[in-house]
Amino acid sequence: MSGSNFVDYVKIWFASGKGGAGSAHLRRAKYVPKGGPDGGDGGRGGHVILRANPQMWTLLHLKYQKHIKAEAGENGSANNCTGRQGKDVVVEVPLGTVVKNPDTGEVECELTEPGQEYILMRGGRGGLGNTHFKSPTNQTPRYAQPGEPGEEGWRVLELKVLADVGLVGFPNAGKSTLLATITAAKPEIADYPFTTLVPNLGIVPYRDFQSFVMADIPGIIEGAADGRGLGHRFLRHIERNSVLLFMIPATSESISKEYKILVNELRKYNPELLDKRRLLAVTKCDLLDAQSMQNMHRKIPKDIDYVLISSVAQMNLDVLKDKLWKLINE
Repeated sequence: MSGSNFVDYVKIWFASGKGGAGSAHLRRAKYVPKGGPDGGDGGRGGHVILRANPQMWTLLHLKYQKHIKAEAGENGSANNCTGRQGKDVVVEVPLGTVVKNPDTGEVECELTEPGQEYILMRGGRGGLGNTHFKSPTNQTPRYAQPGEPGEEGWRVLELKVLADVGLVGFPNAGKSTLLATITAAKPEIADYPFTTLVPNLGIVPYRDFQSFVMADIPGIIEGAADGRGLGHRFLRHIERNSVLLFMIPATSESISKEYKILVNELRKYNPELLDKRRLLAVTKCDLLDAQSMQNMHRKIPKDIDYVLISSVAQMNLDVLKDKLWKLINE
């Protein structure tokens, strides 16, 4: 999933179809000069419907669509014929898509189940034909209802990546290297910060043909919850992960300090993130000598389980997968 292809935010103007007008027709035939009202109802306007598609990973297909409009319903006609219903527009989106009102910031819906549908803009109802208005005192009504207008407005679609494990850490902590090592994903890897600018997903194979999904989230910096760096653009992806894997290099000056900064950024963004199960992976342990490895446990926070790993040297990666699998299935 390259950076140019991954789109997790679009703003689109949606409009449903207006309802068709009812008919005010009066029946006229060769031998029936006063046949009475026979105007049909108008057809319903088309809905705009969002549908969750588990085969999609990005909102790229909507990036260049600024206006999406459904079809209007047809007017009613003679002989009590109802107008044709306007064609619905079904917009397919990835699992994890959130719909927001850009003016109020209110979340309208979240699509998290395969095939889940949500009527974003409801089509206008068709008007009633004059047949509905005849009565003993008014046997030839010459009026009918107009169709109702459809709904319209701007909506923001945001994607929050769905994954079992989310990688949380500062830039250049080894997250992309780990993902590339234990999955078939091919994220960009380099020895400078902010190589990863969009989330990358990979499937981690496990024992007995089982697997789980891992997401490499762009690196956090101090102040990210306040919008610094990539700010909320990547923090929202962490909300969907079942387990958070904190990754801090063994060469860090203070593992405890970095861990506290990461936890604090998550707390400021959304305190509920701290209720998720956590594991700490101390990366790049192939750079340590034997004595430093023995002393490593003194530098690690006491309130979190940890594993010492090296993606390059394939060190303790099976142990890491075992611990993650246990957390996912608790």
